[in-house]
This record gives sequence, structure tokens and C-alpha cells, in this order.
Amino acid sequence: MTPRSSPRARLSRSAEFERVYRRGRSTANRHLVLYAFPNDSTDRPRLGLSVSRKVGGAVQRNRVKRLLREAFARTEHELKPGQDVVVVARPAALELIEREGLEGVDASLTELVAKGGLRRSSAPAGESS
Repeated sequence: MTPRSSPRARLSRSAEFERVYRRGRSTANRHLVLYAFPNDSTDRPRLGLSVSRKVGGAVQRNRVKRLLREAFARTEHELKPGQDVVVVARPAALELIEREGLEGVDASLTELVAKGGLRRSSAPAGESS
């Protein structure tokens, strides 16, 4: 069982989401959009999720959110500290989950973290930014 992120490690207020959307940088792929904005008041990355009804019904949206939280928990140790991150699931995210499960979500999120330059250390050998 993977550790769950504490409530302090989540964005919950709409003002926090707005700040990340308006002032943060975004990267996207077919399944997800990732917005990130530095936050000096926290020492660890905080996650906010946005999964609209376009993705599916309540059961499907909750499954997408659960897997996104789990994938973020796996990736969190690689991220620079003090980042507010909002992940927006596109409708294709549900197809990805049905096809590849957590591994697909993890790969998609890891791709965006690397693309957005959010890794704690510099790019691994053989990979250019």
C-alpha cells in the first residue's frame, strides 16, 4: 500500500488553484495538463486535481483522481520542493486508465514533470531538456 499524501500537501481553495492557473507554467500531453507555480511557504510539493464531467460519471472521475494521487505520490520525491501543482485530466485520461491502469498514468505524469522542468536534480544522463 502506498502512503497517502497529507491534507496539507493538497491544494483545496479555489484561490490557490487560480494562482497556479494564472501565474504558473503549463505543460500538456494527450491525457493530462500540468500547471506548476513555485510556493516558498511550503517545503514539499502540493497537489490539486481537476477532473471535469467530460471525463465520465462520478465513479470514473473518482477513479481517475485516486490514480492521479497515487501516481503523484510515486513521483513526489523527484519534484523540486515548494511547488504547487495542478493536474487537469483530459477525457483521454479515462481511456488511458482503462487501457494501462496506474502504470499509464504514472508514465504520463512523469513525462509532464520532466517536460516542465520540475525534477529536483538536473536531467538524467542521455536526456536533454
